[in-house]
Amino acid sequence: MSLIDNIIAWMREQLHAAGAAGFVFGLSGGVDSASVAALAAQAVGAEHTLGALLPCYSQPEDIRLAYLVADTFHIPTVTVNLDAAYDALVATLPGSESRMAVVNIKPRLRMIALYYLAQSHGYLVLGSGNKTELSVGYFTKWGDGGVDLLPLGNLYKTQVWELARALGVPQEIIERPPTAGLWPGQTDEEEMGITYRELDRVLSAIEQGDTSGINPATLDKVRGMISRSAHKRALPPAAPVDAGITDDARLCVQGMPSAKVGSDEL
Repeated sequence: MSLIDNIIAWMREQLHAAGAAGFVFGLSGGVDSASVAALAAQAVGAEHTLGALLPCYSQPEDIRLAYLVADTFHIPTVTVNLDAAYDALVATLPGSESRMAVVNIKPRLRMIALYYLAQSHGYLVLGSGNKTELSVGYFTKWGDGGVDLLPLGNLYKTQVWELARALGVPQEIIERPPTAGLWPGQTDEEEMGITYRELDRVLSAIEQGDTSGINPATLDKVRGMISRSAHKRALPPAAPVDAGITDDARLCVQGMPSAKVGSDEL
């Protein structure tokens, strides 16, 4: 079974297990979301997918390339302009000296929009995060990290580029410098301070247990990125309840009614 066939089979299994009717995903004009769109169309048919264009003070090129992906794979689209929602929220919140606290509102608004669309259609939300980004935490917690499935989650960025070629993603999207679109001119590699090819080489060496060929300073940098972002890859920790809990308190916990969550409550 080819890599593409393997991912597609897994996506179908996950869809069936969830009892969902299809997939919704953001279309940003980048290679990751384009690859996810192509996989979704092959997995369930384009008619059971929805590509969401979610501009939030985005560049016109992002929109053009997003439509190119949709046209290439015959994916129906919906456009939700989040400019006004972003402005309203920024105006309502107290001011912050953290630039990232402000710009990360954008991916978190997109997450809200995607789940609105998913629940409206009975779909699952597909994320476009890849193994490289997930490993070092290059995603927004409860933003683009808030998804149901990660079809690319076990593929390094360099592998995604190869996958995109095999899927027929337009070449100009594959060659486009990766960007999260957080501000004009922003690129992933400049923000991280390392290229994806070098980052993949380091992550692969760490995974294989042989980092002898890696520059020590680069290795320390990447290990620090992995360590600092560990909280992003974990469920929220729950406080432990030790053996000293009182019988009354234990009975209170045991007597609580169990929650039954229907589809309208997800």
